[in-house]
Amino acid sequence: MFNDIGALELVTLVVLAVLIFGPDKLPKVIQDVSGFIRKIRQFSDGAKQDIRSELGPEFKDFEFEDLNPKTFIRKQLTENEDLKEIRSSFDLRKEINEVTDAVNGREPQAPPGPVAPASTTPDLTKKPAHQERAPFDADAT
Repeated sequence: MFNDIGALELVTLVVLAVLIFGPDKLPKVIQDVSGFIRKIRQFSDGAKQDIRSELGPEFKDFEFEDLNPKTFIRKQLTENEDLKEIRSSFDLRKEINEVTDAVNGREPQAPPGPVAPASTTPDLTKKPAHQERAPFDADAT
């Protein structure tokens, strides 16, 4: 529950609790808070059991953590065999580089390998890089 609280934060909370409640009332406050948390957990566990019993036996493996979209997607991506095959054949870095080259108007980069000899004559049909910008439309911004 408190996985992200460090030692300094914990000491700060203890000092604040002692200053606010005093050393005489602090044990009673801690006991009341822990009892409240215990009751909330019991209520939550009871509600989960009621929902599982109402859903029926086909949902016996249902986990409430799967309702979190991040957990659901992560579980589907790691357990689905078809997606594993697609993911292994898909090179995201190559696809991003191709899209970037297309947006910038460059030729796609060839994969590393033997290099073809470069032409020594300049290509006069291409415009310089500073003239390749898209026209600015003030009404569109």
